[in-house]
This record gives sequence, C-alpha cells and structure tokens, in this order.
Amino acid sequence: MQGRPLLSNYLPLRWERPSSPHGSGPRLARTVGGWRQGLRFPSEREFRVYAIVRTGGRQQKVSVGDVIEVDRISDSKVGDTVELSTLLVVDGDAVTSDPWVLAGVKVQAEVVDHHKGDKIRIQKYKNKTGYKKRIGHRQLHTALKVTDIPAPAKK
Repeated sequence: MQGRPLLSNYLPLRWERPSSPHGSGPRLARTVGGWRQGLRFPSEREFRVYAIVRTGGRQQKVSVGDVIEVDRISDSKVGDTVELSTLLVVDGDAVTSDPWVLAGVKVQAEVVDHHKGDKIRIQKYKNKTGYKKRIGHRQLHTALKVTDIPAPAKK
C-alpha cells in the first residue's frame, strides 16, 4: 500500500439511499460523485492507449491485445489483417476526436476466427386464431485481435 494515496481521506460524506425499498433508511457512506463506488485504484490497463472503433454499425472500445467479436467479415480469412475506422483515440491524457486528424488513423486487427453466435429463439403467437410460429437464428461473427493502434498525427 506504499506509494498510493489514501483516498478515503478525500472522499466526501454523503447520504445514500438503501439498495432495496424494504431496507433500513438512508445511511452515511463515503462516495465519489454521489454514487457508491468503493475504493478502486486504476489498473495498468486503464493507463494504456485505447480507441473507439466503428465496425458493423456498432462502436467498441479496444486496446492492443483485445479480442473483439464483430459481424462476419466475409472477404477475410483467418490470419488476414483488417483495418477498422477510428472515432476516438485516447493516449494517456491526450484525447483525439477530430475527424480530420483521425481520417488517417486506422486500427489494425488480425482475424482470429469465424464462428456462429448463440441461438436466438423467436416465438410468435396470436390469441384466438391458432397462429403459432417458432423460428431461430444464429448470427455469424468474426473474432478480431487488435494488433496496433497508431498514434494520431500532431496538429
């Protein structure tokens, strides 16, 4: 515990609502920003570089070494390298969100696997008509391992 500041001395005291409606009344708790979060020190992972990328109509937070699951990329084979468009890059305290700067920044990822997701079961039913229908669906996914997040160019 040496080298770390004792945060409990700096946290304000606030009233907190009970977790259940049948619990005891409000109690005094040390909180950060009004919500009970407990004492938590940032890990090394939180100080690394990360990026927000867009793929398949969704946005995901990635850092180097992460394996993410995206919609199937049909024209890629296992071992291929793909580029993902970047919306935001955080490098320590430097946050880059300018689209002109990020136009040249592409996150590099390697295709690890192609697989199917969990089965989704869809049931339809209409009352008094005898209409029943049951179908299922399994989405096709591609697993990507992020290999490189290039630093954005300085302005």
